Amino acid sequence: QIQLVETGGGLVQAGASLRLFCAASGRTPTIYGLGWFRQATGKEREFLASVTWSESKYYADSVQGRFTITRDNDKGGVWLQMNSLKPEDTAVYLCAAGGPWATEAHKISYEYWGQGTQVTVST
Repeated sequence: QIQLVETGGGLVQAGASLRLFCAASGRTPTIYGLGWFRQATGKEREFLASVTWSESKYYADSVQGRFTITRDNDKGGVWLQMNSLKPEDTAVYLCAAGGPWATEAHKISYEYWGQGTQVTVST
């Protein structure tokens, strides 16, 4: 079992940056792949970025170049740095874990989910 808790959400203006953190705890979380997703009101969940245990990374085209995922095994989790935020980035941002020992970041099968943190970007 892996427990995930996201922090760092909030209200920011368009063009600002925000950094989210997902704390992973439980049984050997360092072997799991970690990913970030978001879900806006009335929309489907959207994949953003992922990182394997060996730090192979994968990004959605929609955030490539603006968002950066970084694994932090010292703190036991994963960061999502978000730059040049837009109002359309407003959503609940969720962290997920899965694919123990997976080597391809775009093929992680997620088993565990956090509750999410709200990010609101105003104009």
